[in-house]
Amino acid sequence: MAAAEFPLPDVGEGLTEAEIVQWRVAIGDEIAVDQVLVEIETAKSLVELPSPFSGTVTGLLVSEGDTVEVGRPIIRVESDASVASGAALPEPVAGGASPVADAAPVSPDVATTVPAPAAPAAAQAPVQAAPVQVAAPAAPAPVVAPTPAASPAPVARAAAAPAPAPASAAPTPVADGASVQGTDETSGAVLVGYGSATSSPSRRKPGARRAAALAAEASRASSADTAALAEASSDPGEDSTADAVAAQGSNIARKHTAAVTVLAKPPIRKLAKDLGVELVDIVATGLTGEVTRDDVIRHAKQASVFQNIETPEWGDVRRETIPVKGVRKAIATAMTTSAFTAPHVSLFVDVDATRSMEFVKRLKTSPTFAGVKVSPLLIFAKAVIWAVRRNRSVNSTWTDREIIVHHFVNLGIAAATPRGLIVPNIKDAQDMSLLELAQALEELTLTARDGKTTPQQMADGTVTITNIGVFGMDTGTPILNPGEVAIVAMGTIKPKPWVVDGEVRSRMVTTIGASFDHRVVDGDVASRFVHDVASVIEEPALLLD
Repeated sequence: MAAAEFPLPDVGEGLTEAEIVQWRVAIGDEIAVDQVLVEIETAKSLVELPSPFSGTVTGLLVSEGDTVEVGRPIIRVESDASVASGAALPEPVAGGASPVADAAPVSPDVATTVPAPAAPAAAQAPVQAAPVQVAAPAAPAPVVAPTPAASPAPVARAAAAPAPAPASAAPTPVADGASVQGTDETSGAVLVGYGSATSSPSRRKPGARRAAALAAEASRASSADTAALAEASSDPGEDSTADAVAAQGSNIARKHTAAVTVLAKPPIRKLAKDLGVELVDIVATGLTGEVTRDDVIRHAKQASVFQNIETPEWGDVRRETIPVKGVRKAIATAMTTSAFTAPHVSLFVDVDATRSMEFVKRLKTSPTFAGVKVSPLLIFAKAVIWAVRRNRSVNSTWTDREIIVHHFVNLGIAAATPRGLIVPNIKDAQDMSLLELAQALEELTLTARDGKTTPQQMADGTVTITNIGVFGMDTGTPILNPGEVAIVAMGTIKPKPWVVDGEVRSRMVTTIGASFDHRVVDGDVASRFVHDVASVIEEPALLLD
């Protein structure tokens, strides 16, 4: 029998430490090669580490909640064949916040690796500070992570270490892609690590997770609401977000006055009843003060956004302390560095998005886009890509010594997740059709929501979009994603008075905000870029150019 210790590997992006979130094995468990050992949280994502060997767990060397440096041993395994011969060692698998795997977790494929020759135990070097990197590009593909039967409690370092292996023992076989890091001078345990394989995320089409998400949403809706929303979905204003919540205060007061007359046609009254909203609570935008179909749908969506938010009790504890670590620490560092390094300049413009909303409506009814989520963000993303092509310097990186202008677009989408703000990006978005981009946006959203975003998916972004409109905000001054020189904010889309051909009409209007690194992007270039984005939102036919 031989003892092997597994050090915390570098899971990519040059990270130096990670937090132990949850052990998936316990002392005494029999484990197999590729079985998930532990879930860790790096500064960028949750990652599941698979086992590079099989055998019996004899020691968990760190506890849940500990922050561990790369290269420090975290688990000890006793086995007569510590690593399965000839088995390729997979890259760490990105994991969600839950210890139970989702229906179809996303992870990189098994990397093509370079075998590391095994050395006799007596000749092996002392323990190295970090694992030897073995880089080999591979195309990722979905795999199903094993689901443990139970979650172990935090375990301290094992009380007694296994007996040292004799110097003349046969060399421990090592899997392809693994690398022997050395031998512990005290216990004789073999230290095994593996490198992080650099791979580009594939353009995976939405699959089981999208179906599961849709099924979950459907289960929460009543049949009456579902039918009403389906009828309402043909309206071009369905994707616009709600008006400011403050406007509801006056409506609530108005509701409780002695007599309130609400102007609304019978079909509109029926729609409001089917959606479970009160007409008196709705802000009317009709030219004669009449409640329109858009008003009802917008109010229903506003209610659905906040209906599940509960106001917790203060409790007896007067203060709560939240450790600054993991994603929150990474966000703080990135935003501080960006704000105090890059000189920001921001521009804003109001845009008539009526034709974009009509275009979205047509795409939703198109057989080509059947089963694919289509929203105004899709048109906005295409507009940004189109404008980048005409203003290349906004797609750059500043390095103090040079400006690197990228001839590709890795389009970042700022995503609010339960773990905090992350910015995954769509690789080579400039080469995607409208359908491919819609699928990529949906996959990115579902992956971020499930907590499955990998460090590779957040690396190498070139320009970013932040969609603050989903929160009912008109605009803002976004902070640049570090390493980029432009970020564009998409505001809420809602009916507003707009002058068309000399007449005031109700149009679907949004506000575009953008921030730039003034070291790279001059005012005229920034203005042209924002103008180009606005032009496509006003007239999507420009995308045919």
